[in-house]
Amino acid sequence: MRYLPFILLALYLVAMWFFSAWRLRQELNQKATPLTHPRLTPMLDRLGRAMDLPPIRAHVYEIDPVNGLAAPDGRIFLTRGFLRKLDADEVTPEELASVIAHELGHVSLGHSRRRMIDFAGQNAIRMALAGVLGRFLPGIGTWIANLIATAVAARLSRQDEFEADRFASALMIKAGLGTAPQKSLFLKLDRLTGSGGAGAPAWFLSHPPAARRIAAIEAHEARWRG
Repeated sequence: MRYLPFILLALYLVAMWFFSAWRLRQELNQKATPLTHPRLTPMLDRLGRAMDLPPIRAHVYEIDPVNGLAAPDGRIFLTRGFLRKLDADEVTPEELASVIAHELGHVSLGHSRRRMIDFAGQNAIRMALAGVLGRFLPGIGTWIANLIATAVAARLSRQDEFEADRFASALMIKAGLGTAPQKSLFLKLDRLTGSGGAGAPAWFLSHPPAARRIAAIEAHEARWRG
């Protein structure tokens, strides 16, 4: 019985994650269409052949922000905003192929399942710290607990991004597209997303800075050539 509160807390947090995943799936089902863009179809075919699979299936998430997404159910999405940038020649088909390859990395590496465990753990940490710190630091204990949990979540997310980047680099090279589109897109992302490179401190960012991602890709390439 002494562990019952912890078991109930874990079950509650897992249920929250599944509810969030269900809500996202409903949103995507309502606002998604198959990706059939003529400039991207050859890219999907090349990525599929590089993985010894049929052409990769992807979908369009009908929202304006520029983004890519790997859903918990394994589906890959590009937003309509990203496709508008392609039609305006602000990005190339090869650059969007690198986004799809990156999202395939999240799926192949099981990041959605890992996020479920991390989600439960981070919320447990947040609640435990809030309880402890709230006794000693009334009024700001909960705020500090949220900051710590957010920083932990961001660090884990950045690790996933580096792993998915590495997967994408290997796939892009095998598909004959190389890593140049991947690196050139990173240099454009701040402008495309309107972030301007400003925002929260680095330890709160869920995605690593572009310069670090490019440096990591080049380090992998050097090691692979060696």
